[in-house]
Amino acid sequence: MTVPHRPRADAARNRAGILRAARELLAVRGETVGVDEVARHAGVAVGTLYRHFPTKAHLVGTVVDELAERVSAALDEAVARAESGGGAFVEVAVLAERIAEAAGTNRAIGAAVRALAVRGTHRAARLVAAGHAEGTVHRDVTAADLMLLLTTLPGDELPEPARRRWVQLTLRALAAGPSPAEAG
Repeated sequence: MTVPHRPRADAARNRAGILRAARELLAVRGETVGVDEVARHAGVAVGTLYRHFPTKAHLVGTVVDELAERVSAALDEAVARAESGGGAFVEVAVLAERIAEAAGTNRAIGAAVRALAVRGTHRAARLVAAGHAEGTVHRDVTAADLMLLLTTLPGDELPEPARRRWVQLTLRALAAGPSPAEAG
């Protein structure tokens, strides 16, 4: 019987430190950050970083996948609330606002939403279907439309008021008639 390999404690600490540093630097600088800077910020040698992450793309992909999982969990929660009788349009609005707010402080959020768009459309379809059933989401809106809008959200290149305006315009585009957010 083979015992699963467990990394040494120092190797596990190094990996965790590299990921923490990468999360912090990617949030601030986006994908322009260099691996040398990540290694320095983590307090490890570049060779140590490369032992854990063979390429910069692998490191960035790991961080983006973590963020995509968080966005995915938020989408799952929104779907569950909408399918249990909550307002689907309200859930879409809250999700869009949360993502837009996060994009203002984390440059990796856009990449995470794009990654989720590839594998999360079926969940978005359930949210859109709930909105169709309650009559709050325009009948011709599809899950692909919702994901397209979320993947094109502005990041920190626009000030917060402009990002909020983007959310308002997005909600108007999705709403069947006046958006429930504006009507109430």
